[in-house]
Amino acid sequence: MAKKSAVNRNLRVQALVKQYAAKRTELKRVANDESLPLEERFEARLKLAELPRSSSKTRIRNRCLVTGRPRAYYRKLKMSRISLRDLGSHGLIPGLVKSSW
Repeated sequence: MAKKSAVNRNLRVQALVKQYAAKRTELKRVANDESLPLEERFEARLKLAELPRSSSKTRIRNRCLVTGRPRAYYRKLKMSRISLRDLGSHGLIPGLVKSSW
């Protein structure tokens, strides 16, 4: 089980990303548009730099929904390999059969 503080910090980052997503995409669009004047693009980059760092999507850490484990994470299932194996062994994941030979 992951530390609760780490899981809660990640939830706060997710909320910040959601809050600033529209503003961030608009500023990035302006900053990367080469048809606009250089001063306007530079101003957009300055405004982008003033936004909180944690509002960037790359700051989100993928974590298991069951345990909060950050490593060995399956994106499709949104859980770690350990949780997947445990739930699969108990027959709680439809279509998953644990093999042994």
